[in-house]
Amino acid sequence: MSEYPLPYDSTDLTGRVALVTGASSGLGARFARVLAAKGAKVALCARRIDRLEALAAEIKAAGGEALAVQMDATDADSLIAAVAATEAAFGTVDILVNNAGMPDAQRAHKMSVELIDQVLGVNLRGPWILACEVARRLIAAGKPGRIVNISSVAHFRYDGGGAALYAVTKTAIARMTEALSVEWAHYNINVNAIAPGMFVSEMTDGMFERMGGNPAQHLPRKRVPVPEQMDSTLLYLVAPSSECVTGATIRIDDGQSARTRM
Repeated sequence: MSEYPLPYDSTDLTGRVALVTGASSGLGARFARVLAAKGAKVALCARRIDRLEALAAEIKAAGGEALAVQMDATDADSLIAAVAATEAAFGTVDILVNNAGMPDAQRAHKMSVELIDQVLGVNLRGPWILACEVARRLIAAGKPGRIVNISSVAHFRYDGGGAALYAVTKTAIARMTEALSVEWAHYNINVNAIAPGMFVSEMTDGMFERMGGNPAQHLPRKRVPVPEQMDSTLLYLVAPSSECVTGATIRIDDGQSARTRM
């Protein structure tokens, strides 16, 4: 009899420990809810502790387990401390969702050095440090793990609208995913990425304001997707049944890349 059920598609995360960055709003908050609903113990990490505590209370009320951890994505000590705090509460982190990110919304030649450093820190340095810290602990414990990095369709396409550095960091995240997947394959640590298009989030709320309103009418499917429509992709990448998938970047853009062909 085969050791694999038919179909081999379990998304049960019972006994798993997840750390989600940028969990105070938008995609990160949704990712945390979904992982908890599937049985994972979830550390909610971001700067806004009040929001994290409210989300943790919501998850616990629904029967899940969650821990609010205040974390600054630009502070290496804070990142490492977040992993340590999660491990102390729940055990070794074996799911990392590197979701925290920030836009630049400026032309490259107009950016201050301070903003350049902040964008690079939040979007690239922070995810790198966290991935390495989680992997280091998994390797020491002899456990497999899943790391999901949030890239962007800006990795594939940039139209010159004033987010050049953001696009560069998201390409770096995609390449980081590929490189670390190779480095850690021997340890059964899978590293993958999701590259979302325009989804409803706190980040896009600000973008819509700058654009003068919701751009749904200009998109091929006349809608801006919501975070719930990314659940299945996240679960696919962290579930037991995707054990052979590593080094992939999955684009989810609801056909938005087709807009120039309309």
